[in-house]
Amino acid sequence: MLARFKTKPAEISLRDVGHSDLNVFFAQQQDAEANHMAAFTPRNPSDRIAFDKFWTHIRTDPTILRRTILWEGQIAGSIVSFDCMGVRCVGYWLGREFWGHGIATEALIQFLEVEPKRPLFARIAFDNLASQRVLEKCGFSLIGHDRYYAEARKTAIRENVLRLT
Repeated sequence: MLARFKTKPAEISLRDVGHSDLNVFFAQQQDAEANHMAAFTPRNPSDRIAFDKFWTHIRTDPTILRRTILWEGQIAGSIVSFDCMGVRCVGYWLGREFWGHGIATEALIQFLEVEPKRPLFARIAFDNLASQRVLEKCGFSLIGHDRYYAEARKTAIRENVLRLT
């Protein structure tokens, strides 16, 4: 089954987030392992009302650039850029079945072509090495560390701060 997920850049595309994508995003957010890896998650990932309120904000705020990540026509996840603590940040989420196949890297490469603002920052859990590799492959460099409360882990953890100039 894993061979099915070998990817080529042409199989990965981005499009505007549609209302029907939200059901897939919500289902992906229910994955306990994905929440642990992401670390900085909603207080209650199974709260659909809070999820819908959050995504209504993302979809209506003109300062947020958002895209659905598609792999062979399937919704693989989402990618966004937004203003955070006075800087422009990027974040993404893939369903676990799409991890480890180059999808996040190619999606970020494509996203960086439509997000012109630089510098661009990313903040990730210190132990999310796969996400750090994705960011580094796309030109981000580790510039520091911070501590932040990780809702999924119920404790403050170190987060790595990366920058693309």
